[in-house]
Amino acid sequence: MKNEQVFQAIEFATQAHTGQFRKGTELPYILHPLGVAEILIEYECSEEMVVAGILHDTVEDTPVTLKDINENFGVRVANMVAALSESDKSDSWENRKQHTIDYLKSASIEVLLISCADKLHNIRAIQKDYEKYGEALWSRFNRPKTKQSWYYQALAEVFISRAESDTSKSLFSEFQLEVDKVFLDGTTEIRR
Repeated sequence: MKNEQVFQAIEFATQAHTGQFRKGTELPYILHPLGVAEILIEYECSEEMVVAGILHDTVEDTPVTLKDINENFGVRVANMVAALSESDKSDSWENRKQHTIDYLKSASIEVLLISCADKLHNIRAIQKDYEKYGEALWSRFNRPKTKQSWYYQALAEVFISRAESDTSKSLFSEFQLEVDKVFLDGTTEIRR
Protein backbone atom coordinates (compact mmCIF):
# COMPACT_ATOMS: atom_id res chain seq x y z
CA MET A 1 0.00 0.00 0.00
CA LYS A 2 1.45 3.35 -1.05
CA ASN A 3 -0.57 5.27 1.55
CA GLU A 4 -0.45 8.63 -0.29
CA GLN A 5 -4.22 8.64 -0.81
CA VAL A 6 -4.74 7.35 2.74
CA PHE A 7 -3.06 10.43 4.20
CA GLN A 8 -4.95 12.68 1.77
CA ALA A 9 -8.22 11.02 2.85
CA ILE A 10 -7.36 11.49 6.54
CA GLU A 11 -6.82 15.21 5.99
CA PHE A 12 -9.98 15.48 3.86
CA ALA A 13 -12.16 13.61 6.39
CA THR A 14 -10.67 15.49 9.35
CA GLN A 15 -11.63 18.77 7.72
CA ALA A 16 -15.11 17.50 6.80
CA HIS A 17 -15.85 16.16 10.31
CA THR A 18 -14.40 19.16 12.20
CA GLY A 19 -16.60 20.02 15.18
CA GLN A 20 -18.40 16.66 15.17
CA PHE A 21 -18.35 14.24 18.11
CA ARG A 22 -19.26 10.57 18.56
CA LYS A 23 -22.85 10.16 19.77
CA GLY A 24 -23.13 10.82 23.49
CA THR A 25 -19.39 11.40 23.96
CA GLU A 26 -16.73 14.08 23.83
CA LEU A 27 -14.65 12.03 21.37
CA PRO A 28 -13.93 13.78 18.06
CA TYR A 29 -15.88 12.00 15.33
CA ILE A 30 -12.79 11.55 13.14
CA LEU A 31 -11.64 8.80 15.51
CA HIS A 32 -14.36 6.55 14.08
CA PRO A 33 -13.30 6.67 10.40
CA LEU A 34 -9.69 6.28 11.53
CA GLY A 35 -10.71 3.22 13.54
CA VAL A 36 -12.43 1.80 10.47
CA ALA A 37 -9.26 2.41 8.44
CA GLU A 38 -7.18 0.67 11.09
CA ILE A 39 -9.36 -2.45 10.86
CA LEU A 40 -9.19 -2.45 7.06
CA ILE A 41 -5.40 -2.09 7.13
CA GLU A 42 -5.17 -4.88 9.72
CA TYR A 43 -7.11 -7.14 7.33
CA GLU A 44 -4.83 -6.13 4.42
CA CYS A 45 -7.54 -4.46 2.35
CA SER A 46 -6.66 -2.38 -0.70
CA GLU A 47 -5.69 1.28 -0.45
CA GLU A 48 -8.94 2.27 -2.20
CA MET A 49 -10.94 0.34 0.39
CA VAL A 50 -9.05 2.00 3.25
CA VAL A 51 -9.67 5.43 1.66
CA ALA A 52 -13.38 4.63 1.26
CA GLY A 53 -13.45 3.52 4.90
CA ILE A 54 -11.99 6.85 6.00
CA LEU A 55 -14.50 8.75 3.88
CA HIS A 56 -17.54 6.50 4.45
CA ASP A 57 -19.53 9.03 6.50
CA THR A 58 -18.51 12.25 4.77
CA VAL A 59 -21.33 12.31 2.23
CA GLU A 60 -23.91 11.20 4.78
CA ASP A 61 -22.91 13.49 7.65
CA THR A 62 -21.11 16.52 6.17
CA PRO A 63 -21.53 18.94 3.23
CA VAL A 64 -19.14 16.78 1.13
CA THR A 65 -20.69 15.41 -2.07
CA LEU A 66 -20.00 12.32 -4.13
CA LYS A 67 -18.69 14.66 -6.81
CA ASP A 68 -16.11 15.94 -4.29
CA ILE A 69 -15.07 12.37 -3.49
CA ASN A 70 -14.86 11.46 -7.18
CA GLU A 71 -12.74 14.52 -8.01
CA ASN A 72 -10.33 13.95 -5.13
CA PHE A 73 -10.17 10.16 -4.88
CA GLY A 74 -11.57 8.68 -8.08
CA VAL A 75 -14.70 6.92 -9.23
CA ARG A 76 -14.05 3.57 -7.47
CA VAL A 77 -13.72 5.24 -4.07
CA ALA A 78 -16.75 7.45 -4.79
CA ASN A 79 -18.80 4.38 -5.74
CA MET A 80 -17.83 2.59 -2.53
CA VAL A 81 -18.69 5.68 -0.43
CA ALA A 82 -22.04 5.95 -2.25
CA ALA A 83 -22.78 2.30 -1.49
CA LEU A 84 -21.96 2.87 2.20
CA SER A 85 -24.13 6.00 2.56
CA GLU A 86 -27.78 6.00 3.61
CA SER A 87 -29.77 7.49 0.76
CA ASP A 88 -32.71 8.96 2.72
CA LYS A 89 -31.91 10.21 6.21
CA SER A 90 -35.52 11.40 6.57
CA ASP A 91 -36.85 7.82 6.49
CA SER A 92 -37.45 6.00 9.78
CA TRP A 93 -34.53 4.35 11.57
CA GLU A 94 -36.11 0.93 11.05
CA ASN A 95 -36.53 1.43 7.29
CA ARG A 96 -33.00 2.78 6.87
CA LYS A 97 -31.48 -0.11 8.80
CA GLN A 98 -33.59 -2.68 6.93
CA HIS A 99 -32.45 -1.12 3.65
CA THR A 100 -28.81 -1.49 4.76
CA ILE A 101 -29.36 -5.15 5.69
CA ASP A 102 -31.08 -5.88 2.38
CA TYR A 103 -28.46 -4.02 0.35
CA LEU A 104 -25.57 -5.88 1.97
CA LYS A 105 -27.04 -9.21 0.87
CA SER A 106 -25.89 -8.42 -2.68
CA ALA A 107 -23.23 -5.71 -2.23
CA SER A 108 -19.71 -6.19 -3.56
CA ILE A 109 -17.28 -7.94 -1.25
CA GLU A 110 -15.30 -4.68 -0.96
CA VAL A 111 -18.36 -2.81 0.29
CA LEU A 112 -19.21 -5.71 2.59
CA LEU A 113 -15.74 -5.66 4.17
CA ILE A 114 -15.80 -1.86 4.66
CA SER A 115 -19.29 -2.01 6.12
CA CYS A 116 -18.24 -4.75 8.51
CA ALA A 117 -15.18 -2.75 9.60
CA ASP A 118 -17.50 0.22 10.23
CA LYS A 119 -19.94 -1.84 12.25
CA LEU A 120 -17.12 -3.65 14.10
CA HIS A 121 -15.66 -0.33 15.22
CA ASN A 122 -19.15 0.76 16.35
CA ILE A 123 -19.87 -2.43 18.31
CA ARG A 124 -16.46 -2.26 20.00
CA ALA A 125 -17.27 1.30 21.12
CA ILE A 126 -20.66 0.12 22.38
CA GLN A 127 -19.02 -2.77 24.25
CA LYS A 128 -16.50 -0.42 25.90
CA ASP A 129 -19.21 2.06 26.91
CA TYR A 130 -21.54 -0.72 28.05
CA GLU A 131 -18.86 -1.91 30.49
CA LYS A 132 -18.61 1.66 31.78
CA TYR A 133 -22.28 2.75 31.84
CA GLY A 134 -24.30 -0.46 31.82
CA GLU A 135 -27.90 -0.32 30.62
CA ALA A 136 -27.90 3.49 30.81
CA LEU A 137 -25.81 3.42 27.62
CA TRP A 138 -28.88 2.66 25.49
CA SER A 139 -30.48 6.02 26.30
CA ARG A 140 -27.96 7.78 24.02
CA PHE A 141 -29.33 5.98 20.95
CA ASN A 142 -32.46 6.76 18.94
CA ARG A 143 -33.71 3.21 19.51
CA PRO A 144 -33.62 0.91 22.57
CA LYS A 145 -31.34 -2.08 23.13
CA THR A 146 -33.85 -4.51 21.61
CA LYS A 147 -33.84 -2.64 18.28
CA GLN A 148 -30.06 -2.26 18.34
CA SER A 149 -29.77 -5.99 18.99
CA TRP A 150 -32.05 -6.79 16.04
CA TYR A 151 -29.94 -4.60 13.74
CA TYR A 152 -26.54 -5.90 14.79
CA GLN A 153 -27.65 -9.55 14.83
CA ALA A 154 -29.16 -9.16 11.35
CA LEU A 155 -25.93 -7.59 10.09
CA ALA A 156 -23.91 -10.45 11.58
CA GLU A 157 -26.11 -13.00 9.83
CA VAL A 158 -25.63 -11.27 6.47
CA PHE A 159 -21.87 -10.95 6.95
CA ILE A 160 -21.44 -14.60 8.00
CA SER A 161 -23.63 -15.82 5.12
CA ARG A 162 -21.49 -13.88 2.61
CA ALA A 163 -18.05 -14.93 3.90
CA GLU A 164 -15.89 -16.20 1.04
CA SER A 165 -12.18 -15.67 1.65
CA ASP A 166 -10.17 -16.24 4.81
CA THR A 167 -10.11 -12.45 5.27
CA SER A 168 -13.88 -12.08 5.15
CA LYS A 169 -14.46 -15.19 7.30
CA SER A 170 -12.07 -13.87 9.94
CA LEU A 171 -13.43 -10.30 9.96
CA PHE A 172 -17.07 -11.38 9.89
CA SER A 173 -16.51 -13.92 12.69
CA GLU A 174 -14.83 -11.25 14.80
CA PHE A 175 -17.87 -9.01 14.27
CA GLN A 176 -20.24 -11.82 15.29
CA LEU A 177 -18.21 -12.46 18.44
CA GLU A 178 -18.36 -8.77 19.43
CA VAL A 179 -22.11 -8.60 18.77
CA ASP A 180 -22.64 -11.66 20.94
CA LYS A 181 -20.59 -10.09 23.74
CA VAL A 182 -22.85 -7.04 23.77
CA PHE A 183 -26.26 -8.55 23.15
CA LEU A 184 -25.93 -12.17 24.27
CA ASP A 185 -23.45 -11.73 27.11
CA GLY A 186 -20.88 -13.62 25.03
CA THR A 187 -22.51 -16.94 25.90
CA THR A 188 -23.21 -18.22 22.40
CA GLU A 189 -20.82 -19.73 19.92
CA ILE A 190 -19.90 -17.89 16.74
CA ARG A 191 -22.38 -18.72 14.01
CA ARG A 192 -20.79 -20.11 10.87
